[in-house]
Amino acid sequence: MSYIPHTQEDIQEVLQVIGVKNINELFKDIPAALSPKSFKIPASKSEFEVTQALRKLSLKNATGLVNFVGAGFYDHFIPAGVDALAGRSEFYTAYTPYQPECSQGWLQAIYEYQSIICQLTGLDVSNASLYDGGTALFEAMMMAIRQTGRNKIILDSGVNLIYRTMLYTYTLNLSVEFVEIPVVHGQSSRGELLKHLDDRTAAVILQNPNFFGAVDDHSDIVNEAHKFGALAIASVYPVSLGMLKAPGEMGFDIATGEGQSLGIPLSFGGPYLGFMAVKNELVRQMPGRIVGATVDSGGKRGFVLTLQTREQHIRRQKATSNICSNEALCALRAAVFVSLLGREGLKELAAHNYQKAEFAKEELSRVKGVAVKRSSPTFNEFTVLLPKSADEVVRRMIEKGFACGFPLGKFYKGMDNYLLIAVTEKRTKEEIVRLTDSLEAVL
Repeated sequence: MSYIPHTQEDIQEVLQVIGVKNINELFKDIPAALSPKSFKIPASKSEFEVTQALRKLSLKNATGLVNFVGAGFYDHFIPAGVDALAGRSEFYTAYTPYQPECSQGWLQAIYEYQSIICQLTGLDVSNASLYDGGTALFEAMMMAIRQTGRNKIILDSGVNLIYRTMLYTYTLNLSVEFVEIPVVHGQSSRGELLKHLDDRTAAVILQNPNFFGAVDDHSDIVNEAHKFGALAIASVYPVSLGMLKAPGEMGFDIATGEGQSLGIPLSFGGPYLGFMAVKNELVRQMPGRIVGATVDSGGKRGFVLTLQTREQHIRRQKATSNICSNEALCALRAAVFVSLLGREGLKELAAHNYQKAEFAKEELSRVKGVAVKRSSPTFNEFTVLLPKSADEVVRRMIEKGFACGFPLGKFYKGMDNYLLIAVTEKRTKEEIVRLTDSLEAVL
């Protein structure tokens, strides 16, 4: 079975009309260092052969590991109701819902999602979702630059390195000045951060809990930023908001985050969900779209696209963003997930995460040579210092059936022996004890 409808004769006829000898000539303007090594694509296979090849490839995945890896993406339990409701054909097969004529069902689902994000973050307005946590943070930064007319960004190094890398990459062609502040004992360095605040600062970007799992109350930093006319942006872990102080309570102007932990499977890296909420005065700078509630001429409640700032909608260079779509199906999953849990359920979920992580800290601290870092409180993720390379330990622990954490040396210089461990509600006390025993044996 061929998946390409063109025969060799067809291809040669097209090349002759174009005036080139072969396909490689079409790419001659690309420097050799950047061009593909070869266009020798394997011959087409039958459906059975493709299925067998993919099944063989899938066996290379490490399956059955007990997962203690976090670093921004977490292994949470997903109630069956999330798949059952989000998988209904009315939602699952719909075209990306951004048209004004979108069905009332989809519009209401997005409206409910926005309401949930506002309640979680303690802010006034949420948009209909973004691609992921990193792009949401970039959009928030660009909002601050547009709003203030400034271009200096103070960035805490406790922000996830993936997100920081995205900020730097997306702004390579823009005039944005970054000042990155190193953390102190796992928390934001007040002295260094405040020293760089001035009337050129557009925004201060912080994360809570940060990449090391450290929890912080950033209210004081936010207050200082506002004195200079700068905005304060928080990147947050939504499950933690069942327990921790909300960004709105700390005075943040914008809150963003990765919504994967709200009913979305890890799925080898996506698709995920970026969320964003802002204060009322920033709503005109928000990217994407917003669904609002209203009443029709007969007094019946209805839902409409209140704001849509896509570049296709005539704004062109004045568009607030280049977002052409949203993660509506993922946003629906998040809305269903939180609705199934409810207010008290979310608090209980957060409590389980916190308490199990504290239990893991106590167990691991008994292992000779392991130092659990306790300079600041944590939520469900914490850092340990090992007596040998964390990379080596992780490899050895995989042999014992554990994905035991994230080696920080990959992201931070001088931290080769540091390991970031995440404990969600899915990890049992028995698994935590076995993790501890296996780590002791490896060391």
